Amino acid sequence: MASQLQPLYTPEERLRRNRSKWTLVQGVLAPVQFLVFLISLYLVLRFLFTGEGEFAANTSVVIKTLFLYAIMITGSIWEKEVFGRYLFAPTFYWEDVFSMLVLFLHTAYLLALGFGFLEMRQLMLLALAAYLAYVINAGQFLWKLRQARLQEAKQSIDRVMA
Repeated sequence: MASQLQPLYTPEERLRRNRSKWTLVQGVLAPVQFLVFLISLYLVLRFLFTGEGEFAANTSVVIKTLFLYAIMITGSIWEKEVFGRYLFAPTFYWEDVFSMLVLFLHTAYLLALGFGFLEMRQLMLLALAAYLAYVINAGQFLWKLRQARLQEAKQSIDRVMA
């Protein structure tokens, strides 16, 4: 007998999700942040391979980090509206845990840049570590979004068939 997966959203949570303006904000910020990430990744790699574009690479990582902060703040507000808590709602617990690592690495980059804790090459390697964590975290959220869509499609089919 196959076990049923716990739905990602209760009907009430789904309604709050669908009515929340923060759902749209997240839907806009996420792809914009990803585009900023791709541009920044190119600039960081260009610096690492050629030694050129230090200022552009650093500026791009700072901009990427500001987008990360924006999506984390608005995401926390969204989570509060939908699940009643700012972080670590059971549905997104592990995504939020990993998000803390992403935030830590990006913030460490800003501190190292601002206080000169690392040489430029080390700083760029820290940016790459932050970016790897970001990609993993984005994958977690995309997987969760896909699960939610599949569950909603199955529920729609089940309602039609009933």
